[in-house]
Amino acid sequence: MNATQRIDVHQHVVPPFWAEALPAHGGDPSGWKSPEWSPQSAIDFMDSQGIATGVLSLTAPGVQGWPGQSKLDMARRVNEYTAGLVARHPDRFGNFATVPLPDIEGSLREIEYAFDALKADGVVLLSNYGGQYLGDPAFEPMWAELNRRRATVFIHPGKPAIDTIPGMPGPLVDYPFDTTRTAVQMVLNGVLTRHPDVNVILSHAGGFLPYASHRFAELAPGVRNDVPSTEALLRLFQRFYFDTALSSGPAALPSLTAFAGVGRILYGSDYPYAPASVGASFTAKLDAYSELAPAEHSAINHGNALALFPRLAARRG
Repeated sequence: MNATQRIDVHQHVVPPFWAEALPAHGGDPSGWKSPEWSPQSAIDFMDSQGIATGVLSLTAPGVQGWPGQSKLDMARRVNEYTAGLVARHPDRFGNFATVPLPDIEGSLREIEYAFDALKADGVVLLSNYGGQYLGDPAFEPMWAELNRRRATVFIHPGKPAIDTIPGMPGPLVDYPFDTTRTAVQMVLNGVLTRHPDVNVILSHAGGFLPYASHRFAELAPGVRNDVPSTEALLRLFQRFYFDTALSSGPAALPSLTAFAGVGRILYGSDYPYAPASVGASFTAKLDAYSELAPAEHSAINHGNALALFPRLAARRG
């Protein structure tokens, strides 16, 4: 491994029991094929890219296809499996715990167990659950608990409630749209205002939120009378953190850095759902981006993440 010591906040775990059961529980409606994965293949990829730690999360569709108690049971099993990987490789892996939304009571119990018993580094949420987005008032008890815990929350896109275009699976074009959708709803519905102590990471540079932020901030006060001013909305949009997964090319980085500032950007690879070659390509583009000073590259690669993950910061001394 080279000396970059990146912290990858967008890396996925593929528990074998979950992958085996997924086809019988609705499969992946986005149309993306589940990749081959093992803890060792993840470590090999990390070593090739200078990644010291990958914070693992279960990707979409998560446990949405499991009904009733089996949804809670699968979330618990995934979280315990991932916590076991962290216990065996505490410097190499972290754990964003899965919650069984839209079951609020079950999710609150799983948050308690994940943080208090498993010592999870944060929680992963999908952008929508059956068409219900994260700014929906129904999710308010969950946000209140996450705020109380000053939790770090990683939002991963899911398939929106629209048909995919033939030959264009959801992760290709629909996922950035859905991240944008849930982020804007969260801000307009006051989630970040009411819960200022939650740190929220948006996947894939926030979809097109940075690029279209002024559009949203200018239009929203004209169509809703319950939202802050344009200037206040822009500041709220800038409260998010943004990962670089599939988003560190020369067309995206100028908009992302201009909007978010270097201090809100975190390294992400999207391994293994983005093949190793694709992750390596975007990492190379990030490293080659000469508009950032060396200290700014270091902040994106690991410095900013250390402020969000106290366990990793403590281990680095």
